[in-house]
Amino acid sequence: MPLLEETTLPQEHPPTVPVVIINGPSGICLSYLLSGYKPYLDPATVHPNPILYRKLQDTKHLPITEQDLEYLSEGLEGRSSNPVAVLFDTLLHPNADFGYKFPSVLQWRRDKQQHIPHLVLGRGTPGGAWHAMEGSMLTISLGIWMELPGVNYKDLTNGKRDVTSDRATPEEISSYYCNYVKLKGLQKNFVDNTYVTSIQKLYRGHEGKGLENGHTHQGDGGVGDGVNESFEGNGKVCVMSGGGGALWEVRGYQQVQNDTHVPFCLFAENVVLATGASDSPVRLGVEGEDLPFVSHSISDLGLAVSQRKLDKNSDPVLIVGAGLSAADAVLCACNSNIRVLHVFRKRIDDSDLIFKQLPKTLYPEYHKVYNMMCSQAYTNVAPSSVSNRPQAVSIASSVCAKMCPKPQLAAGNVAGNASINLFPDYTSFPEHCVVSFQSDMKCLLQGNNSLKAFKISMVLVLIGTNPDLFFLKGQGQYLGQDPTRPISCKQNPIDIDPYTFECTKEPGLFAMGPLVGDNFVRFLKGGALGIASCLLK
Repeated sequence: MPLLEETTLPQEHPPTVPVVIINGPSGICLSYLLSGYKPYLDPATVHPNPILYRKLQDTKHLPITEQDLEYLSEGLEGRSSNPVAVLFDTLLHPNADFGYKFPSVLQWRRDKQQHIPHLVLGRGTPGGAWHAMEGSMLTISLGIWMELPGVNYKDLTNGKRDVTSDRATPEEISSYYCNYVKLKGLQKNFVDNTYVTSIQKLYRGHEGKGLENGHTHQGDGGVGDGVNESFEGNGKVCVMSGGGGALWEVRGYQQVQNDTHVPFCLFAENVVLATGASDSPVRLGVEGEDLPFVSHSISDLGLAVSQRKLDKNSDPVLIVGAGLSAADAVLCACNSNIRVLHVFRKRIDDSDLIFKQLPKTLYPEYHKVYNMMCSQAYTNVAPSSVSNRPQAVSIASSVCAKMCPKPQLAAGNVAGNASINLFPDYTSFPEHCVVSFQSDMKCLLQGNNSLKAFKISMVLVLIGTNPDLFFLKGQGQYLGQDPTRPISCKQNPIDIDPYTFECTKEPGLFAMGPLVGDNFVRFLKGGALGIASCLLK
């Protein structure tokens, strides 16, 4: 659906429709719930949790969205810190963490009179970042955990490939999300190819003195007559119908044919942030990180391989990080017979390593990487004579100027490990950190009270991603649980009401998904339930 220019609003919507940013699985699920689809207890099912089942039985005539979510969530435990996310997950996948495949206890009914007009803005087609991911790798989650309410994942994917795993490929998931929007008749709510550049709060001309966080300052506008109220922001007066409190002004542009950018301006009483966490890669902050051979995206490795810029005769690729993205890069490089140096700060027996949380039967390729991390660790040929506190640039440069040693495996680790024969040109560096990268394609590492220099062909820094909330004042930092630190999905999520997902510091602004700590599709659906329940009431 096209947006109209500047202050013109889409005619089929009221002037203050809720606006959802952006169109990944979070936004799709919320659109489903705002479009009149209601979850009821399925009378043909029994939930394995007797206490929860009794609560559901007592109010079975009401949809879940009209019930007390705090009461229903009480006493439930799961792998999300948000109680509504745990509640919705156990209703959709009862006892999933125990390996059971119980059917959902929800029955979905549509009440079109309960439809809340809304817009979902996205940079591409529905599915968000899933369209940009590698098509052949398998998702960390099971396929059924990636599905959205009302449409079984397997119903749309069966017969399309030789399925030997319960996990899915990103290509399958992105296709599922696109088809989901069509099957559920949600297309009219989605506006593709849109880029939000600014979100700010507007106050009535006679009420406020401007937003505390500094988005705008209030002028001396007059009092409305209760029908037409005047709002100010960006030096422009906007006349909106109806009463109410403050409005959110959402500005941006839509990319149309011939790469033309058409600016738009929307107004909403409620805005939902569902931007995910893949916008901005976390950086090391070391010397040389901006050199052209240093990348923060695994796709750059695949591109270099496909363009034959890397092969088995190239200098090693340095991969930094101990998460699944780094493991994917290791697999990609090893499968292309490219030598790998793998650097990470944690100990190989650290209980926080993600590999320790993954069953071996479901994730054999990741456990193969973990076995190599443990068994193919680097050992010094000779102790380094360089100071173990490299702070000056001159030290880094002088060490890198020396002969770069060939990585040597610890002899005690080689024997008896079958994975060595599979990827002999992989070397791990546990408890190491990067000191610098040099323009002559050398890197300096520190670990075990010594410095090590290596010649490399490419660097992949894969240590996580953060959301990019550039369209909010101060990158939205003031919304975090700790307002003195940047928003981080793991370290500093947005502070919300746990049952409505409304930002505690901004009424009318909601957040869901990775922004509030729910990084898995399985749990981000709970945000949709909480927000829809709040808006419907």
